[in-house]
Amino acid sequence: MPLSEQEQRLLDEMERHLMRNDADVVSAPRGGRSLSYRNIVYGTILVLLGLGGLIVGVSLQMIAVGVIGFVVMLGGVILAVTPSRSTGPVRVETAAPTAARQGASFMDRMNDRWDKRQEGR
Repeated sequence: MPLSEQEQRLLDEMERHLMRNDADVVSAPRGGRSLSYRNIVYGTILVLLGLGGLIVGVSLQMIAVGVIGFVVMLGGVILAVTPSRSTGPVRVETAAPTAARQGASFMDRMNDRWDKRQEGR
């Protein structure tokens, strides 16, 4: 069943609005920094080691061991939440054929399918 004129206008307006907002999101600088899986894993290990040191220090009433354990825990948390440094500039990818974008996200693939449907391919 085809859309009425009002529904078609509303759909066109929504599409223009989304395209305008998508352009804002895509062009927004990301700083080239993101959380690193490796840093999260190492940070988690340090937090667990520090927690163990803190528990041993408290249970044996060794203040120095407890303080060192706390410092190691703090270092692990800082390491886990520290973003990794990017080796190059952030590249904004333009729309490419779906076959060339096998590693693309789900939403990117859905946008490609939508574009193809609108172009009549």
